[in-house]
Amino acid sequence: MSGCIVGWSHGSFGKRAGEDLEQLIVSVAADAIKDAGLAPSDVDEIYVGHFGGGFVKQDFPASLVMQASDAWRFKPATRVENACATGSAAVHMGLNAIAAKRARVVLVVGAEKMTETPGDQIGPILMKASYVKEEDLPGQSFAGVFGQITQLYFQRYGDQSSAMARIAAKNHKNGSVNPYAQLRKDLGFDFCNTVSDKNPIVAGPLRRTDCSLVSDGAAALVLADFNTALGLKKAVAFRATAHVNDYLPMSRRDIVAFEGCELAWQRAFAASRLSLGDLKLVETHDCFTIAELIQYEAMGLTAKGQGARAINEGWTEKDGKLPVNASGGLKAKGHPIGATGVSMHIMAAMQASGRAGDMQVRNPGIAGVFNMGGAAVANYVSILEPLR
Repeated sequence: MSGCIVGWSHGSFGKRAGEDLEQLIVSVAADAIKDAGLAPSDVDEIYVGHFGGGFVKQDFPASLVMQASDAWRFKPATRVENACATGSAAVHMGLNAIAAKRARVVLVVGAEKMTETPGDQIGPILMKASYVKEEDLPGQSFAGVFGQITQLYFQRYGDQSSAMARIAAKNHKNGSVNPYAQLRKDLGFDFCNTVSDKNPIVAGPLRRTDCSLVSDGAAALVLADFNTALGLKKAVAFRATAHVNDYLPMSRRDIVAFEGCELAWQRAFAASRLSLGDLKLVETHDCFTIAELIQYEAMGLTAKGQGARAINEGWTEKDGKLPVNASGGLKAKGHPIGATGVSMHIMAAMQASGRAGDMQVRNPGIAGVFNMGGAAVANYVSILEPLR
């Protein structure tokens, strides 16, 4: 147990017109420290998660945090990037600093301003996180990449479109009560399961409701060592973490197996001396509904090829035996790349400590987080346990 989450701040996700990256970062950084009951001067290190693809002209964002407090001038601040797992990478780096006793208190910020970029340029920027030599084909996008994964999964295990629609409907229903979510609307299964003018095919079998949203947003959390956390008003401890990177080329992997995801969960369970049955909820990386479906299998909820059973039988619903994405997930909450992993940890910490408001699951307790970069390339798992 190397560290605890002791405070957080979460801005709304969506199109944040009139606000630049600096403003997004500054607002959550200051509020997270206040929420923790600490002074800015208590912070020893700062990590900023921000995707390196070039959505905005302003790069080198680490020191932008210092615009929130003069007390942070001359503090070590580092920008962290690992594709769509950037936020979790920043969190894990902060935990490493605490474990190494370089820091007692660490501020972690995740932020992204995606909508400043013209729509036709967003896809090519995101494709920089693919294996460009083989996968960045003319007109290709990450929806196309996951469309290919979906087709391969269907070829092996049968058409699971209705199960994916149930995942989308579940997450939109959950997101409808999340005050931070980009799309707060319960769309219903029938809408998500029907191809229409409002829900067209995007790539392969993927419909619009199978795809996460382009978003702006920021989130921040404060980490503290265990002894410091015990003296603060709230504390959610890291029971275990795991980070597994896989080959970047999809051609070198069984792309429908998500082997890096599976191994990351196995290592986290081994380190925590827990099993999946000990978790009360999971926040997982549903960039596309097929990803959540395969992740059910990778975390051990079902056997390979049987992920649909978990959603069809209601296991992952908010009132099911293992609620998955009670926040609405990336699907409804939005997916501002650098902020996503930080947001997922905040949502899990809120749930674990019984502070999730209308999103709250029954019988809160130990929570799992899975965040991935690329097509299951950078895989991060955290297991959180409430202390107070």
